[in-house]
Amino acid sequence: SDSDENGSFSTTLDSQDDSKAVAIIKSVGELSVPEKYKSTHQIRPIYAFPVSQDKEERCRHVLSYVLKGLKAVDGSIKKESDLPAADPNTPIPLKYEDGSKAVEKGIALLLDRGWPSLTPSRRMIPGSWQHRMKLQLFFKASKAYYVLSDAATNLLKYGRALRYIKLALQCHDAYCSVSSTLHSRVLLFHSQCLSLCGDIQLMLAQNASNRAAYLEEYSYQTREDQEVLHSLHRESSCQAFNMASDLATDPEYQLFVSSKCYEAAYELLTSGVVKEHGPEQLAQVLKRLGNIRNEIGVFYMNQAAAMQTEKEVKKSVSIAEQEIWKKSFSCFEKGMKDFEAIEDSTNTSLLLCNTGRLMRICAQAHCATSADLSRGEFSPEESLYYNKAIDYYLRAMRSLATRGNHPAVWDSVNWELSTTYFTLATLLQDYAPLSRKAQEQIEREVTEAMLKSLKYCDLQTESARQPLYQYRAATIHHRLASMYHSCFRNQVGDEHLRKQHRSLAELHYSKAVLLFLSLKDAPCELLRTLLERVAFAEFTMAGQSSSGAKLKTLTGALDILTDTRHAFLLIHKELLEDYTELTRHLDSGTDGTTSSGLNTIEVMKLIGVFEPSFSFLLLQLVKLMTAMKRKPSNKDEELLKTYKNVYSKILRAEKTAPLLSRIELFLDLLQQLTPKTGSGDLGASS
Repeated sequence: SDSDENGSFSTTLDSQDDSKAVAIIKSVGELSVPEKYKSTHQIRPIYAFPVSQDKEERCRHVLSYVLKGLKAVDGSIKKESDLPAADPNTPIPLKYEDGSKAVEKGIALLLDRGWPSLTPSRRMIPGSWQHRMKLQLFFKASKAYYVLSDAATNLLKYGRALRYIKLALQCHDAYCSVSSTLHSRVLLFHSQCLSLCGDIQLMLAQNASNRAAYLEEYSYQTREDQEVLHSLHRESSCQAFNMASDLATDPEYQLFVSSKCYEAAYELLTSGVVKEHGPEQLAQVLKRLGNIRNEIGVFYMNQAAAMQTEKEVKKSVSIAEQEIWKKSFSCFEKGMKDFEAIEDSTNTSLLLCNTGRLMRICAQAHCATSADLSRGEFSPEESLYYNKAIDYYLRAMRSLATRGNHPAVWDSVNWELSTTYFTLATLLQDYAPLSRKAQEQIEREVTEAMLKSLKYCDLQTESARQPLYQYRAATIHHRLASMYHSCFRNQVGDEHLRKQHRSLAELHYSKAVLLFLSLKDAPCELLRTLLERVAFAEFTMAGQSSSGAKLKTLTGALDILTDTRHAFLLIHKELLEDYTELTRHLDSGTDGTTSSGLNTIEVMKLIGVFEPSFSFLLLQLVKLMTAMKRKPSNKDEELLKTYKNVYSKILRAEKTAPLLSRIELFLDLLQQLTPKTGSGDLGASS
């Protein structure tokens, strides 16, 4: 039904103006009311027109009738136009300009035509039936092309969609050339056309890989469309919206055009004539504005990240990088304001999250590296931008308020916040700024950042990120344990502080081991943590004087070392899988790479620490137990015999043996030290 706009475009016919009129119809919408017909001739019986169920076919029917109507109107108008006669068989080229001047001119025209300048036709008398009928026909053609464009968009045929929305806008341009006033409903519909055009340009930018297919769709024209265009050109050049509806080749430019379409739609909807008629449409346009500004912000942010990877040696931040950051940040800020205007907290938090990511890119850019790729101390600029990133992530969480409002976004922000705290703490620990901060202050800041990262490690919620959180939590505990281990070794004088560091190191080592044990893909990390814990026990023993205390510490250290069996079982399993896969590749003659992520070089390094530590503990235990003055029990004698046997085998072990053979030996020796566990563990794990 078109009753709404028909009310504003009355098509009342006066019998004096047209003596051949069959009926006087106040509006086309009243055709369904037979009583309103006033006929001077006998009216033929009404018959039912077939109505297609296909939307595109129905629009094509509309356009065919519109074209017939336009031809009828044009035929009745005296040839007073200055335009040369158009050949309906000649296609009208779909031109598009490049260059900054054309862009500037196009933007100005687009924003100006959002509020069109009305230039009444010189070919028709305002108020004549031809004038009123052309208004109706141009508007109906515009609506039909809009529906066709929307349908093509839903089918992902973006080239076709852009062609149709171009035609819809050209119809509107011709309408403006004929009309002396614009009704609010026409302006509302025009804002819809601009919004759809913005949507299509955005989709084209995001699907640049299909540009050839879209160009083919866009360039195609039906004869009917050509004839409609020729009729439009009788009243207008139809160039006003070329900038908005041309098919460009640059994604950045397409994003820019999309934003300008939305801005023009927004200007229309906030103007005095339309303001009170489209509150729902205004909210949709604001959402689109927020979205496109986010898209452009992400586009520039990715450019900034790419610029970093292209730099071989990072010395200082370039002017070009800073300009890209400013563009990205400006887009994110504008987008946030758009979403805040419609109280869209979810999308606001997403833009805050993206701004946080931008701040991290800025921080990474301030990391100076030399020609040998070594980096210096953690800089104040890095700290500044990482802390800015944290502020944006915290704002994003406050915007969401609770996880229940949008779990997926909440979890994403939570992960990014934990990651930023972890990165900050890691860089501060590994590249400590000792030239400007005291060691104790750095340790406090590292601990604070690590614990905050740990706070946001969601170990309870089952999700794809849960293993990543477990790994990060284990790594945090391991790093804190290593730091307190180092503090304990280096602390002199303050015995209370040494005890505190010792207890904290033991606490974090035990938590790290438990978390690494729960993971099935971190055997090297588990082995490294256990070996550090053994070294911590060995250092503790070195400061003890009594044989009883030393024996207790050594026994505890050996218990820790026997836990390495879990790590060796995982390594053994992966090596077997790699060996089987490699054999299969060699048999089939294909590439001999394996899918395992096991770092054998790292395994060899850790074995280089494990073997001497293992033999040292066994030797010290044998010495202490042999030197004991009291008579040993049968259990002690059995243990001593086992220790000597294992020590003898570890000394005679072939250092050049294959890695798999060496690990099988370690598993066998560790099994001998844990008789209570039985021999089922190896079979069950492998």
